Amino acid sequence: MRMIFVNLPVGDVVRATAFYEALGFERNADFSNDSASAMRWSDAISVMLLDHQFYATFTDKPIADTHKVSAALLCLTFDSRDEVDAIHAAARGAGGRETRAIHDQQFMYGGAFEDPDGHTWETVFMDMGATPPA
Repeated sequence: MRMIFVNLPVGDVVRATAFYEALGFERNADFSNDSASAMRWSDAISVMLLDHQFYATFTDKPIADTHKVSAALLCLTFDSRDEVDAIHAAARGAGGRETRAIHDQQFMYGGAFEDPDGHTWETVFMDMGATPPA
């Protein structure tokens, strides 16, 4: 099985962990410590929340202030419109900020929010039965 680990620099690992847990991510204690939290989204996708000092050991580049610049747009897919609505509500309730309101385009339904560190997460439900012809 192929997997992806998205590594994100965070200012406060405890705060970031709480935010992602509120969204439904599960913390993997085997790969977490005071400097990092391994947050599992699915069998194939995990997000590593790394404090700035630890993150800096993996790169010589400066860490982006994602409140001011866009470094990446990450996208999560969902099985229903209700799931999109639920994660947006959870993100807002846990200290995130909706950066693009949910928009219904019939076959696509989604928006975007950012976590407390400014990392942008897009959300989408795609109704393949409602896809317009090419």
